[in-house]
Amino acid sequence: MPDGNFEGFGDKELKIAMLGMVDGNGHPYSWSAIFNGYDPADMAECPYPGICAYLDEQPRDALGIDDAWITHIWTDDPADAPLVARASLIPNVVAKPEDVIGEVDAVIIATDKGHEHVERCRPFVEAGIPIFVDKPMVDNAQDLAVFRGWVEEGCAILSGSALAYTKEFLPYRESTQNLGQLRYVSISMAKSWERYGIHALSAIYPILGPGFVSARNTGEAGRDIVHFKHAAGMDVIVATIADLYGGLGQLQLCGTKASAHASFSDTFYAFKAQLLDFVSYLRTGTPPFPWTETEELMKMLIAGCMSREQGGREVALPEVL
Repeated sequence: MPDGNFEGFGDKELKIAMLGMVDGNGHPYSWSAIFNGYDPADMAECPYPGICAYLDEQPRDALGIDDAWITHIWTDDPADAPLVARASLIPNVVAKPEDVIGEVDAVIIATDKGHEHVERCRPFVEAGIPIFVDKPMVDNAQDLAVFRGWVEEGCAILSGSALAYTKEFLPYRESTQNLGQLRYVSISMAKSWERYGIHALSAIYPILGPGFVSARNTGEAGRDIVHFKHAAGMDVIVATIADLYGGLGQLQLCGTKASAHASFSDTFYAFKAQLLDFVSYLRTGTPPFPWTETEELMKMLIAGCMSREQGGREVALPEVL
């Protein structure tokens, strides 16, 4: 365990390991390419064609993060790692995650199943290695308590969703004053609440700020409709529906003076902005957002699960932990 708060690595060249790959999540390909660049022919074989499409749209000078590299790769299916390594120019494939201890400065846990993350992170917490954990950090209260304990002990852990950096939502992160007092907010997302609800929550949180009070999920698994109440007098509806690909990242803000609508579209921008924040954290030791924000977002996600499992009961956030 670390013996104090993480102070950062300064200007040294950073070696980072990309660890894990699960069904439906191609981040090891795309995130590694954002750091390292990529081989177009090998990236064309990536099983996620959307990744190849948005990478090919970028000018080559948009790729790369100064003096930071993905140097090691491990995937859950050993057959995947050489494919990712060739596509995203990663020099080292390892047989097990722990093999990177002593070889890298930091690790990225590139999987989005929250219930697995405590055990995926534990070896690196114990080794004192800084960690970025893909969203959601957790999907249950017991694991949230573990991460809270680690952070309180001084472990360098960062977790979040790229949708917190959505370019199209930036004007509303800076100000919603022209809308008056916000009263009603909605956002929609595809796939599952457990794995993708955090994208929607992270997109609205920098706009609305802390102060979420309760959650009521009136939907069902695969069709989660969650009503959040906010202390500032806002009602927020987050719809996460399995096949709602036409509604992914659709934001509506309604205030006492005016309303606005915005659509998430620039995936590359959001991913690179998020990874730049992680690298800045590695260099300075100053997190881009406080742990209290991460914890509130995890409570919101978990409260949505609890409410659904309890027949749509309104769950107050303090009940979660």
